[in-house]
Formats: sequence, C-alpha cells, structure tokens
Amino acid sequence: MPSIDVYNIEGKKVKSVDLKEEIFGIEPNEAVVHSVLVNFLANQRQGTQSTKTRAEVRGGGRKPWRQKGTGRARQGSIRAPQWIKGGIALGPKPRDYAYTVNKKEKRLAIRSVLSSKVLENELVVVDTLDMKEIKTSEMAKALNNLKVEGKALILLPEKNENVQKSARNIEDVKTTLVNTINVYDLLKYNKLVVTLDAVKKLEEVYA
Repeated sequence: MPSIDVYNIEGKKVKSVDLKEEIFGIEPNEAVVHSVLVNFLANQRQGTQSTKTRAEVRGGGRKPWRQKGTGRARQGSIRAPQWIKGGIALGPKPRDYAYTVNKKEKRLAIRSVLSSKVLENELVVVDTLDMKEIKTSEMAKALNNLKVEGKALILLPEKNENVQKSARNIEDVKTTLVNTINVYDLLKYNKLVVTLDAVKKLEEVYA
C-alpha cells in the first residue's frame, strides 16, 4: 500500500496517509491509457469541415460546347471536379467523430495515470485548500510553498469558487473536480495537487 506525505498550504508536512492500492498502486496499463486518450481527443473534434460538391458550386448549368466536332474533349459542365472553380470530388463533409469506450477501460485508465503520478512523485497532497477570499497571489504563494513548478492540475472534491477563481489567472494551472477528471488533463499537467478530501472521494468513486 503506497504512502504519501500530506502538506499544508505553507509547505509544511502535516502527516502521512496510506493510499488505496487498487487506485494509486496498480501497474499502469499504457495500452488502455492510450486507447482512452485517443477516444477523448476524437470526441472533442467538431467535425465541421466541409467542401462543396459539383452540385453545390455556382454555375455550370449548361454544356460548355457541343459534344462533337470541336476537337476538344467532351464536357458536360464547367463545374466538374477537373475544372478550375469546379466542385471537390470526395472531399470532407460534416461528420461526428465520437465513439464510445468501455466504462471499465476509462476507470482503469484513470487509475493507471494516478498510479503513475505516485510512482513518478508527481502527486502532491495538501490537507486543505480553503481560501478566505479570491486572491491569485495567495494561490501562487501556496503553490510556491508546495514546490509545484510547471503545469499543475488542482483536483478538488467539489466546487470551491475562491480556489477556482484564484487559480484561473495563473499560467499553466487548472482546477477540476473529482467527478469531471479525464485522462487528457491528468497527462497534460505534470503535477497533480490533490486535497485530502479529494483523495478520499477518488478512493470512493474508483474503488
């Protein structure tokens, strides 16, 4: 069972806690993580790209010249694909790229990334992140005390307006909730700052 130190917002160690083996101590499954990540990115695609076919471009209502006797190749419309300003043959049309992935795979991918965060010392557990007011400088100071550098994802058990608004103007820092986490965000941000309540909620949800 993995154990991790818990700090306060001043950067001082408060205690140590044991993490559940089945969530924070499994062997990461890279194949499943990759599969779920590709699914997430595909589901984000809008699929709004579009080209006009020969039926949609302007002009070309009549045959440009008679079928025989001109010495030129026969043509039926000046808006056929081979003509300048003609329609596009087999071009992209609006479509939905979304597809589903097994729910068990998604849960396994989350547990795999959380376990890798523990293995790579990228998980920072803080006892509480309660802030009395919305103040970006206070949040930046807290992250500095916790020695959090680079991209950081702050994971909260529930909505906390003071914390979320204090962190939103800090570059490369994002806040999210336990019930909205995804593999993409967990991989994008190299440091994961988690409150103690969020750890307990993760263990309840993903156990």
